[in-house]
Parts: sequence; C-alpha cells; structure tokens
Amino acid sequence: MQNFNYYNPTRVLFGRGMISKLPRLLTQDQKILVAYGGGSIKQNGVYDQVMSALEGFTVVEFGGIEANPQYQTCMRAVDLVRQEKINFLLSVGGGSVLDAIKFIAAAVHFKGEEPWDILARNAGITSALPLGCVLTLPATGSESNSNAVISRAETGEKLAFSSKHVFPAFAVLDPTTTFSLPERQITNGVVDAFVHVMEQYLTYDVNAPLQDRFAESILQTLIEQGPLAIRTPQDYDVRANIMWAATMALNTLIGQGVPQDWTTHQIGHELTALQGIDHARTLAIIFPAVMKHQRQFKGDKIVRYGRRVWGIIEPERERAIDLTIAKTIEFFRQMGAPTCLADVSLTPQDVWQAVAAHEKRGSRLGEGQRIGPKEIGEILLLAA
Repeated sequence: MQNFNYYNPTRVLFGRGMISKLPRLLTQDQKILVAYGGGSIKQNGVYDQVMSALEGFTVVEFGGIEANPQYQTCMRAVDLVRQEKINFLLSVGGGSVLDAIKFIAAAVHFKGEEPWDILARNAGITSALPLGCVLTLPATGSESNSNAVISRAETGEKLAFSSKHVFPAFAVLDPTTTFSLPERQITNGVVDAFVHVMEQYLTYDVNAPLQDRFAESILQTLIEQGPLAIRTPQDYDVRANIMWAATMALNTLIGQGVPQDWTTHQIGHELTALQGIDHARTLAIIFPAVMKHQRQFKGDKIVRYGRRVWGIIEPERERAIDLTIAKTIEFFRQMGAPTCLADVSLTPQDVWQAVAAHEKRGSRLGEGQRIGPKEIGEILLLAA
C-alpha cells in the first residue's frame, strides 16, 4: 500500500427528516446564501423544507445553476456574495450545484488575476468561505470531498480543481428527496458513482486488500440496487443504499494508498464541454473503451474485478477479460445508459476535438501517464 494522508472533515446527517436539523449546524450570526439549480426543489417540497428549517436566519437566494455549472453563472454569485457580505454558502440540489458552491467559496477569497486560474492554471487556494449542502441527487460524491468541476462555454472547457478548503462542513442526505427524480437522473447517478469507484480501483495491485474490497462492495451494491431504483422508485431502502454508496464512492476513502486513473473522466469532460452530453453518459461510453485499450496493463485487476464482482470463473485470461468488459457494458445498458458513441449519434470524428484539447494542454492521462493524444484517439475509435 502506498503512503497517504487522510483527511475528511465533513459531518454527514443521513436519513428521513434530517433537513429539519439544519439549525443545529448553523449559527444566527451567519448570513446564508441558499443556492440551487433549475427550480425542481420548489416542486418536490425540498425548498419548503429548507426554508422552514432556516426560519429566523438571514437568507439570500441564488437560483439557476446549470447541470454543468458555468463559470459566468458562478461569477455572478461571487458578486452577490461580496455585495451582500454573505459568510456561509448552502447548496441545495445535486453535485452540480455543490460544485458551483465550492468554486464560489474559493473565488470569493481568490487573490489572483482571475478566478478561472483556479481551474486552468491550478492556482493555489489559501482560504474559502465555509459551505454545506442538502443533497437531492446521489451521484458525484461532492457532498463529502474537496473536488469540483466547472465549465466555461466561451472556451469550450470543463475543468476540475481540488482543495481542502472546500470540503463541506456538513452534508444532509435524506433519501426521500430523490423520490421525484426522473429515471434518466437515477441512471446517471448510478453510472457516475460506479465509474468513480472503478477509476480508483482498476489500476494495478499495490497489496491494499481492504481498499479493494471496500471498492468491490460499493460496486456490488450499485449493481444490485441500481436496477431496483428504476423499477421501484419510491422504495426508501433502495434509494438510501444508492445515496450512501454514491457518497462512499468518492469521499476519498477508497482511494487512499492506491494508484488512481481518471482517464475516463478527463475524456468525458471534453465530450460534455464539446457536445453537451450528460456527464455520466460520457462515462458509460468511454469507460468500456478505456478497459479495452488498457487491457494489457490493467489485465490482472480486470480479471480480479470480474471474478469478485461478477462471479466470472473463466480460467483463460483473455477470455475472462472479454467477459468482464461485456458484463460492465451489459450493466450500463441495463441501467439505460449509452455505451458507445453511436448510441448518441456521434462518430469518433465528431469528437476529435477532445484529442486536440489534450494535445494543446500537453496532458498525459492514466496511472502510468501512458495515454496521450494518440491514445485518446485510439480510445475514441474503440468507443465508436
């Protein structure tokens, strides 16, 4: 196992009725920005629950955060925070709203020329406004980690940053808030969480059996519970299991002491920025292609994954790898996700800009930095 320094300060309140506990997590001297997305929280009752819990607090609202939060939208919120002298940020919604809040929290205190440098140039963050969240869409794990992803339409970029200063102080997770989600969002959430686990797991062995088995248990839970969430959308226990699995998938625990490979996410971000495809759907398209392309290097872990998670006992190595990749694709399809570019009416040529974007940055991907522009092109061909 590799050395690591583990830190996660987020307090999690999980279960029915936990939104009512918000006053215990805040103080009356805090001026709170309540941020949300397109307004679904006003239709499903979550908004009313939050505002009822915050009665007596000073609250300013900011709505309209996009599914892929845009830099310009975030900067409008930064201006509002400064103008209103807000000192606490509360995200109410899914991971996109929370990603925006994390960036806003960092941008308000940013001392550099332009806050976009936090993403584009990995500019240092020395402080941020405190923040918390009420989660309504389990998927990204943002509720309990220090990561965020922001898009910029005018440059066609979707970039990530991470800082210990933007860990949420608390996360309120009530599975009943997910009952009204459309099937597409449930699919996206399960696939997103699944690939989060795989990109921390499917690398090479460093003798970290506990981390591997943590990861495998999350995968098995998502495989078991994901289809049930679509068939029985009002089942509290199913939604609770998925919500907790999505949090555990990316709360930094299973990634401690092991190599990680975020190739699928990094290529997927380019597809979202260039083609507007849902983030999780890009992952379902790209991840099987990455497995195929990297099978020479990831073969041992693919075989282990197939045996432990899918129960594949095929003794011939290459055949076992093929069967394991096929089972992964089958699961994504069972969840209703596309698994190739043709499923979203695209060809590799349509998304060749993704290669150009990485060539421009000079970036290399993967746990061994083996994947450059040429390899990204090959992966896109495999994803056709």
